[in-house]
Amino acid sequence: MKLIELAQVYRARRAIAGRVTRTPLIPALSLSDARTEVRLKLETTQPTGAFKLRGAVNALANLTAEQRDRGVVCASTGNHGRALAWAARQLGVQATICMSALVPDNKVEAIRRLGADIRIHGNSQDEAQKLVAELVTLQEMVEIPPFDHADIIAGQGTIGLEILEEWPEVDTLIVGLSGGGLLSGVALAAKAIKPGIRVIGVSPARGAAMAASLDSGQPVEVEELATLADSLGGGIGLHNRFTFAHVRKLMDEYVLLEEIEIARSMRHLYREEQLVVEGAGALGAALLLEPARRSALAERLGQRIAIIVSGRNVDMDSFTAVVDGTHKVWTTPSVDK
Repeated sequence: MKLIELAQVYRARRAIAGRVTRTPLIPALSLSDARTEVRLKLETTQPTGAFKLRGAVNALANLTAEQRDRGVVCASTGNHGRALAWAARQLGVQATICMSALVPDNKVEAIRRLGADIRIHGNSQDEAQKLVAELVTLQEMVEIPPFDHADIIAGQGTIGLEILEEWPEVDTLIVGLSGGGLLSGVALAAKAIKPGIRVIGVSPARGAAMAASLDSGQPVEVEELATLADSLGGGIGLHNRFTFAHVRKLMDEYVLLEEIEIARSMRHLYREEQLVVEGAGALGAALLLEPARRSALAERLGQRIAIIVSGRNVDMDSFTAVVDGTHKVWTTPSVDK
């Protein structure tokens, strides 16, 4: 299929201006060394605590008045739902957010406080998506999916514009990977501006749907498993229209991370960079913290690395347990005892 174009990302930037933060790109001294400079793109500073606001605001801005009157609906692992609820409240649109029982309570309550209609359905993102389909059919709501949508991808792509404008020397981007909306948009914008830049996707090993789909050559279903990177849960959709093609074409490689690595990265970012980061947001740093991984990737990483720290929306009791080292550590099914 045809990929979205850079012009759509620039249009998205105009559409979200004034409602979405241009986030800082800060040096990460604890991750840098004599050879490598690392900077962190802090999407944690968005009003809703995560990058998802960019795509949600852009998608709502492109709806007609008639579509807004019908209300919007989505399935979410938390951050997209929060972003859509926030954007909908700003524009006077009713939002319905469908989530599975795996979504942490803190994310559910944050969405409820924004005035959205909350529906908890099933034990996976895919099951929550089935309820979305029913609401679209029966109540004619307008679906704003969390990643597989041209306006969502274009909105997330504005992160790539900001990084390249502020740091044109950057040669490597490390981006969280799940449904692929973030990586699709960022890679599209970055490679259109600087074709030689490398884009590395990082995903939790547990329930890595995009990775499994890429390995299979087509979208496939995977079991959704509990993970510290809970906002990266769920499948990519068997009828994926956009992100599978974008990721397959634009991503240079991907790396799967174990839960202990994600936890170590969350602790590191808190203790060394004074950042509260959810598991999904800590994946990029995790890749650089493991000496064996960093050594294996050394020649492909480049010398100027930007990591997208995607969100901060973590339950603080769980975060404290991670920082203290008392959290539950899940392992991937292949190594479960």
